[in-house]
Amino acid sequence: MSVQLNHTIVWCRDKQKSAAFLTEILGLASPTRYGPFLVVELDNGVSLDFYETTGEISPQHYAFLIDEEDFDESFDRICSRGIPYWADPGKESPGEINRHDSGRGVYFDDPDGHFMEMITRPYGGGG
Repeated sequence: MSVQLNHTIVWCRDKQKSAAFLTEILGLASPTRYGPFLVVELDNGVSLDFYETTGEISPQHYAFLIDEEDFDESFDRICSRGIPYWADPGKESPGEINRHDSGRGVYFDDPDGHFMEMITRPYGGGG
């Protein structure tokens, strides 16, 4: 038996706002409903299932591997919306992207403070 990540729950204040934010930035299909969740399907079969809470939200980190063209388009959407971004997870390089492993990467926050990341090469992928 192989082990694969199937889905994870993304806790949020407003599932419509949070799911729409992600799908719009990454250029994904609109979320679908499944019970109390708004489900965002990724191209590798994994889904992010947005679920509302009134309790405390512990920010999580979500990293998305995307190709160069999608990076350009998504990064343009980040910039055109005036969304702050960083080259590093410590937020010490604001307004910059990184170029690890001969790719590009950028970090940004979603509406609930989850730390999103886009990369064009897996870490340790060389180049």
